[in-house]
Amino acid sequence: MGTDSSDGPLEALPLDSWHRAQGARMVPFAGYDMPVQYEGIIAEHVWTRTNAGLFDVSHMGQLTMAGPNVDRALETLLPGDLINLADMKLRYSLLLAQDGTIIDDLMATRRGDSFYVVVNGATKQGDIEDMRARLPRDVIVDHMREQALLALQGPRAAEALENLAPGVSNLSFMEGGAFQVLGRPMWISRSGYTGEDGFEISVAANAAAELADALIADETVKPIGLGARDSLRLEAGLPLYGHDIDRTTTPVMAGLTFAIQKRRRAEGGFPGDLRILAEIENGPPLRRVGFDVDGRQPVREGARVLDDEGNEVGRVTSGGFSPSLQRPIAMGYAAPHLAEPGTALKLEQRGKLFDGRVAAMPFVPHRYHRKGA
Repeated sequence: MGTDSSDGPLEALPLDSWHRAQGARMVPFAGYDMPVQYEGIIAEHVWTRTNAGLFDVSHMGQLTMAGPNVDRALETLLPGDLINLADMKLRYSLLLAQDGTIIDDLMATRRGDSFYVVVNGATKQGDIEDMRARLPRDVIVDHMREQALLALQGPRAAEALENLAPGVSNLSFMEGGAFQVLGRPMWISRSGYTGEDGFEISVAANAAAELADALIADETVKPIGLGARDSLRLEAGLPLYGHDIDRTTTPVMAGLTFAIQKRRRAEGGFPGDLRILAEIENGPPLRRVGFDVDGRQPVREGARVLDDEGNEVGRVTSGGFSPSLQRPIAMGYAAPHLAEPGTALKLEQRGKLFDGRVAAMPFVPHRYHRKGA
């Protein structure tokens, strides 16, 4: 999941004044004024890996989708198995174009006879229009504009949230439920995009500040900005929409074939199925890979990936300095024959060459909470 920046007048988050009161530096992102950092990206990154970080992700689009056979209808747009998705369970999926490329990535949760779907902030209006145009008329797509969305991430997230929402620590990874928090109804799922254990909390916008205050009253919780959110998801090897995945990439190229469950591979019936199933069978033209980079200087999005003869064989789509590993890392695309971990490659950025090699992802192991773990 991810977002991109956009032009035009900026919208204010429900917590805009709250962020400013916490000392946030605000930047334009996905059409909103958003907090990029509070005390510093590296400090916030390390805090989230060791304690609990509070992220405002209210720019994301929260949708409810209901109607006859809504799961079957959604399967005409998404490649995931939604018919067999258990109640209160989440599934990472992809909104696909007819050519099999990715319009957006999203989270879909079955809630009884309806689905709760979270899409990316910069793409939400286009996603809603696309879904309404392609779904049957009797499937209603409701944009939950009055809801804020907060994410609490890190190894101490469960203990901090349990104090406010008793029973929430019983959720397993990719499971959600309805809770009363501070006397208000909230939807909480055990999910997030940092590679850490954590939760996403859908809360009425007019109650978001009260919830945020209650969370940071716990000494293990601090507010965290976009900068650390980006470095955390890069270490976790998670793609950012508009950068690592877009309308030029297929799920197979992006290494997201886990999002196409066995039944869907057997039956097809999703956009671009012939192309995607052929790529699963025969291999894609490019593969998303990680890169370890020598030295201390990071390589950024747009850097060229070169083979030992100087031929361009791919591009970097995300790059930065890893606070956890204390060295530069990146992800991007490379030709399949050069995509094996350990393969030495050159990375070229603004005329300067860097030595690198293909790395297995995630760079930092995921620490999701699974039943029995």
